[in-house]
Amino acid sequence: MMSTISTWDQLCFQNLSEKDLSLDQVLERILRFISKDPSSTYHFVIGTDSQVHRGHTKFVTGIVIHRVGRGAWACYRQLAVPRQLTSIREKLTLETSFSQRVAGYFDAGVVTRMEDLLLPYVYQGAMLETFIDIDAGTEPVVNKTALYVQEMVERVEAMGMYAPRVKPDACVASSYANRFTKNRMLL
Repeated sequence: MMSTISTWDQLCFQNLSEKDLSLDQVLERILRFISKDPSSTYHFVIGTDSQVHRGHTKFVTGIVIHRVGRGAWACYRQLAVPRQLTSIREKLTLETSFSQRVAGYFDAGVVTRMEDLLLPYVYQGAMLETFIDIDAGTEPVVNKTALYVQEMVERVEAMGMYAPRVKPDACVASSYANRFTKNRMLL
């Protein structure tokens, strides 16, 4: 079952092995994943993609903790807006907003908890970088979203804690979340 925009505040996530994960449970999984190898470099990434289906537009927000070169833990959240969105700017704005909404939970205090696990291993290469992936590209010939990239980048930069990434680097939005947007689900 997919939630509609009115139930977005429930923020239940899932992955291939678990369902109905709260953000607190997602954080617990992330901290557990980091603690298994605290001397590694990590990328913490949030990204959203959307797909228009007949009668609704499906949004999927992914959360990924990537142990660079050595695996990842990920989950996603599905959401439907009960209309077919045709405006590229509106879709991109909602995608960015949904990612920012989730990033709001993973604020400075939460990110500090992740960093605290790595701190004793900084001189062994431990590091954490945080990103919000924007499902847009900068090449106007290839990406219709190019007109809106700067606006979305500025929104993410204004948060102050997450670095924006766009295509081709925005793999959580353009690959991970994207794969779950394709199937039409009933509202």
